[in-house]
Amino acid sequence: MVQLICGINGVVVVVDNNLLLNRSQSTTASPVNNSDGEPEHQNLPVLFTPITIRNVTLKNRICVSPMSMYSAADGFISDFHFTHLLSFALGGAGLVMTEATAVTPDGRISPRDLGIWKDQHIKPWTQLAKTIKLFGAVPGIQLGHAGRKGSTEVLWAGGESLTDEKGGWPVIGASPLAYGLHIWKIPKEATIEDLENLMKAFVLAAKRAVKAGFEVIELHFGNGYLIHQFLSPVTNKRTDSFGGTLDNRMRLAIKTARMVRDAIPLNVVLGVRVSVSDLVANGWDIPQTIELAKELRRVGVDFLTCSSGQLVPTSQTNGMDKYVFQVPSAGLINKLTGLTTAAVGKIIDPKYAEKIVSKKTASLVMIGRAFLDNPHWPYRAADILSVPTTAVDYPKQYGYAIGDNEWRDLLKKSF
Repeated sequence: MVQLICGINGVVVVVDNNLLLNRSQSTTASPVNNSDGEPEHQNLPVLFTPITIRNVTLKNRICVSPMSMYSAADGFISDFHFTHLLSFALGGAGLVMTEATAVTPDGRISPRDLGIWKDQHIKPWTQLAKTIKLFGAVPGIQLGHAGRKGSTEVLWAGGESLTDEKGGWPVIGASPLAYGLHIWKIPKEATIEDLENLMKAFVLAAKRAVKAGFEVIELHFGNGYLIHQFLSPVTNKRTDSFGGTLDNRMRLAIKTARMVRDAIPLNVVLGVRVSVSDLVANGWDIPQTIELAKELRRVGVDFLTCSSGQLVPTSQTNGMDKYVFQVPSAGLINKLTGLTTAAVGKIIDPKYAEKIVSKKTASLVMIGRAFLDNPHWPYRAADILSVPTTAVDYPKQYGYAIGDNEWRDLLKKSF
């Protein structure tokens, strides 16, 4: 028996790996159809079987994780974004997620972030979503607000806070505490009016996303951004109804999710990305994430993407790689809450991705850097996992050349 031991935030979580990797996934947040039990799918790796959430069917479990590209102007998608995101759809992904897309101008991480805070953004988003569908993938969008981590330079230029004179803007947070180091701006503590406006902004952004044709919407509640700043006692020092107790700290997240769910059609899938732990003492942790997941499921959230950290500049993992528990935590959360989960973090090897979904640690895998390295990662995964070529959804322009055993024989001789 292999055990996972997580000494995080003063809580030691000991999990039998059999619980995470060898269980049946019997309950879900919404109608979810795992199609791997159907006759035509029984001989396929689970990674390449379809899954239906609400009325949205992904052709496989391979999802493009949101990745900030910092290549927009005034929130509008650019030629880079079209080429970047469409390459993943053409490359065989089941779900193509946009990067974190700001619901307000001051919710951007940098001036080069994407946005959907005004109706003028809808038209280019519509063209992108339409083409992603044309290439065989489901279009998804991640909505977020950076909070105190906003108003910064792009990462490859250092990511430092921008002064207002250099194109930055005032930032808000749960409490007036700066992130630290190079992100030095002290946020204004958000007022109740600010929070009401924020929730309305999420709702309006979600409605625009639906109008643009997105079938999956993910709310970014993790990685140190604004709503995570409310969840964690490390960054939330408030004494009003949005601070203090766990229920109060979860209030903004739950209210936002409920308002978005109520505002969008029932056939649109709603997900949430969280950090399952702050990776610091006395912060947000896995037990609190489990309570949040229960509440999110109750208000109609369909899946939870399980990330971690990034709330503060340094983490306290005692040398343990956070991905050792980040991926299995998705299985624990699903087991204890019934909420469908997506695993994320260093998922590069197709065999590892297959293990995650076949052992039901998670129903979906969110893949980032491996897609940047190879936008056609799903086709390479199909080769490695010996997926019958007839079961791989190659574009006809590719299929005649790489969708046969001759190509696989060439690969075997080459590597």
